[in-house]
Amino acid sequence: MSRLIRRIRKPFTRTEHCSQQEDVAAESSHMSTEALRSRPPLEVLYPDPDRSGDNKIEVDIVAVHGLGSNVDWSWTWQDKEGHRPSVHWLKDTNMLPSVVPHARIIAYNYESRWHANAPKTRLELCGEELINSLHNFRTDALERPIMFIAHSLGGLVVSHALLYADRTEQLRYIPLCTVGFAPLGTPFRGTRMQSLAKIVAQLMAPMGSHDGIITELEQDSKHLADDVHAFAQLRNKLDIPTTSFFELYDSDYGKKIGVAGWFQGRVVEEASAHVPGWGRAALPTDHFKLNKFSGPDDRSFQAVSGELRKMSIGSKSVIERRKQIIRNRHFMVPFGRNNNFIGRDVILEKLIKTIPPNAEKDGCQRTAVEGLGGVGKTQIALEAAYRVRDVCSVFWVPAFDLTSFENAYREIGQLLQLPDINNEKEDVKSLVKRGLSHQDAGSWLLIVDNADDPDLLFQDAKLADYLPFSLEGSILITTRNHQVAVRLGVPLRNIVTVQGMSDEDAAILLRQNLNENQTRDINSTRLLLEYLANLPLAIKQASAYMESNTNVTISDYFGFCKSSNTDMIDLLSRQFEDLHRYPGHAKEQNPIATTWLISFNHIVQHNPLAADTLKFVCFLAEKDIPEFLLPAASERSRKEAIGTLKAYAFITERDTSNSFDIHPLVRLVMRSWLQEKREWEEWTTAVVQRLREEYPYPTYENKETWVRCLPHGQAVLDINGATNTEGGLYLLSNIAASYSRLGKYSECESLLQQVLEIAERVLGTEHPNTLIALNNLAVNNSEQGKHEEAEKLHRKTLELREKVLGSEHRGTFQSKRNLASVLIDQGKYGEAEKIVRQTLEIQKKVLGREHSDTLDSETTLAVALGGQKKYEEAEKIHWRTLKLREKVLGGEHYDTLISRHDLAWVLANQGKHEEAEKIYQQTLEQHERVIGREHPHTLKYMHNLADALAKQGKYEEAEKIYQQTLEQQERVIGREHPHTLKHMHNLADALAKQGKHEEAEKTYRQTLEIRERVLGAEHSSTLVSRNNLAVLVSKQGRHEEAERLYRQTLEQNERAMGREHLYTLIYMSNLGDALKNQRKYEEAENVYRELAERWERAQGREHPQTRLALQHLAEVLREQGKS
Repeated sequence: MSRLIRRIRKPFTRTEHCSQQEDVAAESSHMSTEALRSRPPLEVLYPDPDRSGDNKIEVDIVAVHGLGSNVDWSWTWQDKEGHRPSVHWLKDTNMLPSVVPHARIIAYNYESRWHANAPKTRLELCGEELINSLHNFRTDALERPIMFIAHSLGGLVVSHALLYADRTEQLRYIPLCTVGFAPLGTPFRGTRMQSLAKIVAQLMAPMGSHDGIITELEQDSKHLADDVHAFAQLRNKLDIPTTSFFELYDSDYGKKIGVAGWFQGRVVEEASAHVPGWGRAALPTDHFKLNKFSGPDDRSFQAVSGELRKMSIGSKSVIERRKQIIRNRHFMVPFGRNNNFIGRDVILEKLIKTIPPNAEKDGCQRTAVEGLGGVGKTQIALEAAYRVRDVCSVFWVPAFDLTSFENAYREIGQLLQLPDINNEKEDVKSLVKRGLSHQDAGSWLLIVDNADDPDLLFQDAKLADYLPFSLEGSILITTRNHQVAVRLGVPLRNIVTVQGMSDEDAAILLRQNLNENQTRDINSTRLLLEYLANLPLAIKQASAYMESNTNVTISDYFGFCKSSNTDMIDLLSRQFEDLHRYPGHAKEQNPIATTWLISFNHIVQHNPLAADTLKFVCFLAEKDIPEFLLPAASERSRKEAIGTLKAYAFITERDTSNSFDIHPLVRLVMRSWLQEKREWEEWTTAVVQRLREEYPYPTYENKETWVRCLPHGQAVLDINGATNTEGGLYLLSNIAASYSRLGKYSECESLLQQVLEIAERVLGTEHPNTLIALNNLAVNNSEQGKHEEAEKLHRKTLELREKVLGSEHRGTFQSKRNLASVLIDQGKYGEAEKIVRQTLEIQKKVLGREHSDTLDSETTLAVALGGQKKYEEAEKIHWRTLKLREKVLGGEHYDTLISRHDLAWVLANQGKHEEAEKIYQQTLEQHERVIGREHPHTLKYMHNLADALAKQGKYEEAEKIYQQTLEQQERVIGREHPHTLKHMHNLADALAKQGKHEEAEKTYRQTLEIRERVLGAEHSSTLVSRNNLAVLVSKQGRHEEAERLYRQTLEQNERAMGREHLYTLIYMSNLGDALKNQRKYEEAENVYRELAERWERAQGREHPQTRLALQHLAEVLREQGKS
């Protein structure tokens, strides 16, 4: 690479000049960079400024050189052999000055170097400098015609310059004065040599090269294509005579970088040098000689100068034609430009490409801007009107009603000076339609604003029939109704749907006229804009309110919105001053609420079912409303109703089929309207009844349906009075059951309490449905670990069911089984076994052995037996129950999964860990599919799988699952839930088993601290955590600390569970070990002696634990010499 750098360095230090010293060649100029910068940007080459003459200047010709070139030699031909003098074809009197004799020829001097000491510039900046320099240079001849000659990159500089001028008010006259453009080998589509030049620029970085401009010349780049497209539109608009010249011969590009012959080819292909629709001419030379001519007879010179001569001769007629067009151009728009207009760049970019009359040569194109009322359609159309006013006449027609339409048409007719336009007997609409359809009207854009009413457009007045047609015309429609746009013949590609503003633009609009002290709270700004759905009219309304109440901040206003629906509706209904909206028109009032109700009234008239559908859905949640919840109707009628609401943008279709969303503010306005019209109770009843019909009792088999219904049922429950009926109570019960199925027991509990309260009040305390509510509340408490509360409720339910339903009713069986389950949860296995055995005997007689209720009871019995370590009997029952459930219910039924899981638990407790692991794994995969990955029961199954792995010594695998389960448990049921704490404790165990003592200790201490606070210091789980922490501490040699923890644990367990409880004896043994490890043999002797006596009383002298205690006693006696 260093050798290559040495080879290409030489040309950059050369000072001699030759005919190919141009463009990307990168030779240095006659003068230093400093001297170049000290020269003016524009220099007159002809006539000589120092010579007086009587030349009458009629046109300015501006020459712009290419990349890496220099103004002094860019336009100069030199004889390689040195036999002939050099030729500067722009200023030598026998060259261009003789062909265009009344021209002032000017050279633009700008820095285009890229190889060394290069400026950090880009095309746009070069173009802006060119135009600003021309503006300052031509102060005495502002209206003089201008022609541009440009070599290579210079052509792009010219195009950027004219685009910049067209966008700048004070410079717009320059494009209007431009009467010719002759680009010589300009890469309008980029060049394939760009990649090579970029590599060279990177290699020359130490010498100050810069590849900024080179980067912009990438072949077929989107950025370059967009720029050229914009310039082509400007050229077409002004009809600027243009001839593109392109090379016919290859260039030795490698010679320019010191590697002659390596890279040969055309630098700019014909397809890049020529834009379709422009003039073109081929020159018999290569790229580096396109701008250098040897003399008057040079064929290339004759071709270029001939085109420049034609442009010069026609310059006066071009400018006169433009002036005539401008004189005949009209701008009839009822509003001034909105200088506070913000954003919408993508939409405006599309409109500016679509709505100019010359965008469609063979038709009178129609474009529509559609969207919800208040979304900013009129303001977008207004900004578009101002952006195209220099292209064509612009006429603005409001279409609220027949009067506004006719008045606007009459004004158009008067501007066009149509015959009979003031004759009251003539039909103004027909006259203007004919007038605009005639070619004498010139090019025009007709903006039909607020074309919302189908009756007005297609039935009553049939205004659609009076829209003109002209090949020089274009129509832009704004409408709230998509169906109107379609019926008006707007192709889908030309329908622009407007949504809310971007977050950034919405924030700017909100803060625009407010004081700094009103806008400081950024979070409130975000929340308010989110609440207003970034709708411009709602934002403008909020801003206007705060502007007139300067003591109200954005935070205050958001508080008003959230305080009550009444306050929000009041704010949405307030009038405010806006100079860019129609003043005082009944159908175009400022408040956004009124705006939408006008649209709603259109719907009431044309599609009553659509109106009823909107009334219905305003009671539901805003998102993902399924069609099956809508009021009963034929498929066709329902589809038409939804189509109408979508057309007005009150609802929007979702990607998923057969569902949609309602705009949140539309929902609020509709609710207010129903209350105002006293239809609230009627529709509340209808919605509750419909949901009762469509919301199924939740099971895992119909989960897809009830999950979609859940948010809408919840939304209805939030309505005052919705649950006071039997239908409301049914709906409330189903929603509570849905939350239970999802494992959201806290949400379920509050609803179940409501169900029970309403049922007791409406149905009575002993009604079967009331008892179902009482049972469900008890079950839900049990799922949350509130076992004592659950037991009380189950006993109460059982007592009432036996009294009301009898001892052999299914409900009574269920209560007995549920009571047994909650006893199992509390470790009362014997009592639970007794209850379930009694229940089973009756159930088998009444319901049969294979009934699902009987199988539920058998499963409960097996769990109770397992808790008492009667594993073999429990395993037999679980196998039998599992086979029957697989046969009756199927392999993936929820109850089948429970049986399979409980069987695995029994196997694991018998030491059959591998078998248990396989069943746990299978059950877990199925459970995730059936009820979800984060359901509490799924997490329980994951935890038990981890336990099975840990018991096989697979601690690393177990740790990963414990960690994953713990994270999900904390998210789903909370960090302090008993199940979460169990997972945390077992994770600590797995860490300890792997020797990760620091992590394990931290986790043990976290678990212990939470268990002490939540469960109490003497709860069995708390004591286990403290004991295991002591074991870990002891392993690390901290025996004194371990002793303290063991003593505390032992004392509390003796108080809570008794002196001879299993765990009491385990903790006592651990204490003895801690004392022995500290050589406190006398104290250890006392502990081991007491331990042996307790084991002997509890299990007998030959029990392994008794013998182990005696063994430890013997060891400490020996240590004391008491053998």
